Amino acid sequence: MTTLKVGIASYDEMKARTMAVARGERRVAADEPKVWFTSTESFAKVLSAGNRELLRVIAEKAPSSLDELARITGKAKSNLSRTLRTMEGYGLVRLERGERGRITPKVMHDRVAVDLPLTLSRKAS
Repeated sequence: MTTLKVGIASYDEMKARTMAVARGERRVAADEPKVWFTSTESFAKVLSAGNRELLRVIAEKAPSSLDELARITGKAKSNLSRTLRTMEGYGLVRLERGERGRITPKVMHDRVAVDLPLTLSRKAS
């Protein structure tokens, strides 16, 4: 599989960066993050130990539906659905609609790399 590169920046930093790209003042480099979190806390919540375990189970067991994933994990289907939709928004999983409307989760990456500046604020340019 692949490594998903994520960045962490405030909403204002992300907005400034996006606007600079839209105005043609900045180009997005190929090695820049494709997915952004607004805080380390939001990153940690989405990729908590429990959620990483869920990704591992999906990758290893390849459940054919959310019902099957619920049986494997012992978690409520509604909770799994909510968690997986959040993960899908960050590009961590893909939810494929199959036979009779069944939703099948697929893990999209096997690693995550984090771009997190510690000393300098991220510039829009």
